[in-house]
Amino acid sequence: METLKLTKPYLIAFFMVIFNFSAVAQNATSETALGPNEEASVQAITPEEEGEGSAPVLSHGNTAWMLTATALVLFMTLPGLALFYGGLVQSKNVLSVLMHCFAIACLASLIWFAIGYSLSLTPGSGKSWIGGTEAFFLQHLSADSLNGDHPETVWIMFQMTFAIITPALIVGAFVERMKFSSVMLFSGLWLIVVYCPVCYWVWGGGWLAELGVIDFAGGIVVHATAGASALTLAWMLGRRNGFPRNLKPPHSPGMVMTGAAMLWVGWFGFNAGSAGAADTSAGMAMLVTHLSAATASLVWMLVEWKKTGKPGLVGIVTGTIAGLATITPASGSVGPLGAIIIGASAGIICYYACGFIKEKLGVDDSLDVAAVHGIGGILGTLLVSYLGVGGTFGGLGINKETASEQLAVQAQGCLAAIALSVVATYIIVKVVGMLTGGIRVSEDEETKGLDQAAHGENGYSLN
Repeated sequence: METLKLTKPYLIAFFMVIFNFSAVAQNATSETALGPNEEASVQAITPEEEGEGSAPVLSHGNTAWMLTATALVLFMTLPGLALFYGGLVQSKNVLSVLMHCFAIACLASLIWFAIGYSLSLTPGSGKSWIGGTEAFFLQHLSADSLNGDHPETVWIMFQMTFAIITPALIVGAFVERMKFSSVMLFSGLWLIVVYCPVCYWVWGGGWLAELGVIDFAGGIVVHATAGASALTLAWMLGRRNGFPRNLKPPHSPGMVMTGAAMLWVGWFGFNAGSAGAADTSAGMAMLVTHLSAATASLVWMLVEWKKTGKPGLVGIVTGTIAGLATITPASGSVGPLGAIIIGASAGIICYYACGFIKEKLGVDDSLDVAAVHGIGGILGTLLVSYLGVGGTFGGLGINKETASEQLAVQAQGCLAAIALSVVATYIIVKVVGMLTGGIRVSEDEETKGLDQAAHGENGYSLN
């Protein structure tokens, strides 16, 4: 009883402190948090308050998401794409493929810093086909520079990861038979001559953007360009020894699956990050990306199962990549049902495109870059015209009044990107061939394997 009398005042004081602290916290929260029907907080700038000359305001939430998305897209190339491609080749060439992806990532980063960002995403030239030169070597940049409501440094890095993975995708067309020096020269020139202009056309305010083209995350800029160039390069380079009858199967399907899984995870940064903010658009892009990938994987597996009698691991994960590539341009415009349709279409069409290119055209596009990325990206770019229509299959809206008008713009964008990619690739290959004494390795080097012939190392050493 004595103890209770002594402690009672302290208990009362303790609960009073807790009550006061809770009240303060509640008041602080009410000043910064918004309910569903509340007006904007004091930190937000209303349209009435925001004058024409008002400075943009940094959003910590959007900045955090864009930092995360940037890391995810880089993760797609290093190590995702490198492992996916590396597992598909012979063991004597695995290291060379990893080297290609890694070296291209480094080269593209420096080109993006020097001239790529400026030519792709700044309007300084005043032209509709290429950007300005004011941002060469990022001379305009400071730590406080903003792109909308997040730092421009983050925006530059995010877009740099796209510039990294696009030429790296083309690696799959020439594995096991192209000189390393030629790979580096081709990738650098291709990035400047093909990627930068098309990026500006679509995302930098160029002529396709003015027409109202829809390419949320790279169906035209990334996949159509890489696919068309891959097909052209593979045709010019020639077939591997033993193509098509005596080719060796992938040396490590487990590595292929690991790389594909990393690509799947990283693709959330690719598509959802293209919303540029941590908002409802990013959430929908993430959902439809996942649904398309899952659908395409199962459809590809079923088609292959029926044709060959067995469902294969390499097949199902290739279907995953097809579904991801196909949803990419449409991920900001379609709903869940549209994503299912896109994924199913990718699983069927991209599967048969692989056989058509190799068997009917006779082109040794070694790892099916044109069929999976090229055809997939073009397919998604065209389908968004109908599946993106508001209210149809859960579509979120298109830029034109009718689907047919949007389709005409989408087709024009695809054709322009393909035309530039094919012509530029042809010219670049000819130039690189003159500079390097031919772009293809010798027959002895191809037989020996590029790990030893080109890099003096082995992918695997059993001691």
